[in-house]
Amino acid sequence: MRILVCGGAGYIGSNMTAMLLAAGLEPIVFDNLSKGHKTAVKDAEFIKGDLADYELILKTLKKYEIKAVMHFASLIEVGESVQVPLKYYFNNVSNTQTLLAAMESVYVKKFIFSSSAAVYGVPKKVPITEDLSKEPINPYGETKWAIERMCHYQSQTGKLRYAALRYFNAAGAGNNAALGEDHHPESHLIPLVIQAAMGKRNEIQIYGTDYPTPDGTCVRDYIHIEDLCRAHLLVLDKLDQNDELIYNLGNGKGYSVREVIDTVKKVSGKDFKVVETARRPGDPPVLTSDATRATKELGWQPKFPDLEQIVSTAWQWHNKYPNGYGD
Repeated sequence: MRILVCGGAGYIGSNMTAMLLAAGLEPIVFDNLSKGHKTAVKDAEFIKGDLADYELILKTLKKYEIKAVMHFASLIEVGESVQVPLKYYFNNVSNTQTLLAAMESVYVKKFIFSSSAAVYGVPKKVPITEDLSKEPINPYGETKWAIERMCHYQSQTGKLRYAALRYFNAAGAGNNAALGEDHHPESHLIPLVIQAAMGKRNEIQIYGTDYPTPDGTCVRDYIHIEDLCRAHLLVLDKLDQNDELIYNLGNGKGYSVREVIDTVKKVSGKDFKVVETARRPGDPPVLTSDATRATKELGWQPKFPDLEQIVSTAWQWHNKYPNGYGD
């Protein structure tokens, strides 16, 4: 079974590609390498292409007789999305429309979309369930929600079976710690703290220490990259019987900023400077998932729920690739 993995050279896409190969499936990676890394694509067929290119997508779907599409090729920086919203609407929404149009024209119906907890905005309650109101507070979250709605209406025509998987904070390194995070710029907490432990940053800042949480710092839900990817494999099968599947993917347990810093110090054996500073506007105190639906319907359960396990794999990868993939 050949699966088109859009954005398959990125962090999540490359881990998904490795897992598909291990499962005996045949991933075809489609990536423009604007954010991804060719080095992260180990043994899969690779096509350098952009999702704005309808004809190339069409040619690829036909040539490889693609049976399902997994879509990871989104821009993800919340701050950047506020500065240049049109860039995010074009890349995330318009390009997904192009992809879905190409799929429709060659009768490829199965589609797994990499959505985000950002669709909920600042939730009215935690942990967050899938039926909570969708009130994104930035263009990034808005684009993810727009794509979900587009998929929903397309599925109503009978031409699409889709899953929208709402990620919380993907973290760690997969495939025996061979595939990790190499973002430019880096904005995710765990790799930033690891960079400080490696001496690549002078300090780590904690934005706000007076939140109503156990240690006063923000609490977030971290999910190991392999747990995240495993849910996609389970959903792939379930789409044979369902037109629309919506799942939160998270640990259900939150870890504070201070806990992440302390865990990196423990795993690395390194100390580094930590600076406490003012809150950032728009940061909710706690964002954690309720992934009960995925557990019940997919039989999915995180295998690496412990923060130390997650950080350990990330630490291993950053030490193997101290300067990133280098491509």
